Amino acid sequence: MIAIVDYGSGNLRSVLRAFHAVAPDADVQIVSSPQDVRRADRVVFPGQGAMPDCMAGLDRSGLREALLEACRNKPFFGICVGEQMLFDRSEEGDTVGLGVMPGEVVRFTADRGVVDAAGHPLKVPHMGWNEVHWRSAHPVISGLESGGWFYFVHSFHAEPRDASLVLGESDYGVRFTCAVARDNIIATQFHPEKSANAGLKLLSNFVTWNP
Repeated sequence: MIAIVDYGSGNLRSVLRAFHAVAPDADVQIVSSPQDVRRADRVVFPGQGAMPDCMAGLDRSGLREALLEACRNKPFFGICVGEQMLFDRSEEGDTVGLGVMPGEVVRFTADRGVVDAAGHPLKVPHMGWNEVHWRSAHPVISGLESGGWFYFVHSFHAEPRDASLVLGESDYGVRFTCAVARDNIIATQFHPEKSANAGLKLLSNFVTWNP
């Protein structure tokens, strides 16, 4: 069973539709209880909105420990804020994350280089299609060329302290990490469920990935 975790925040229905498209015979469920997360074979952790609200919703739901267990022993896919929450801390509301991966989540700002060629600040949030350049090989990106286009909606991005975690990077005035991977975990800042064929290929690979 593939569990899409509902903790009160996330783009659940479009993620569900995308998995149904790539794995029509799979048992894909939106779940909201720790028991359902624990019985799942694969776990998908989407997020949408402000990280303080997402973390508060996660704690209210009682799902934290079940998710941390899944991060240790099941194929796990974090999406957007679901990626950011895996890190130690976010500048957004000075929020403590799950601490699964070492690093911080920071805001796009002009003083960090988020400017156009003329030096004018770029619009935040970063919204729309952007190229993703893969930095290492991984089974979940098999068949995807570096430089492919994926869909983003975000104002913050992760800065891993361990360079080996970085799977993909993109550019918005400044180069930033947009995909991370370690052991049984993969997570993306972009939305694969909104990224047409490239995103569906990523999800299809995740369905058959056996880390």
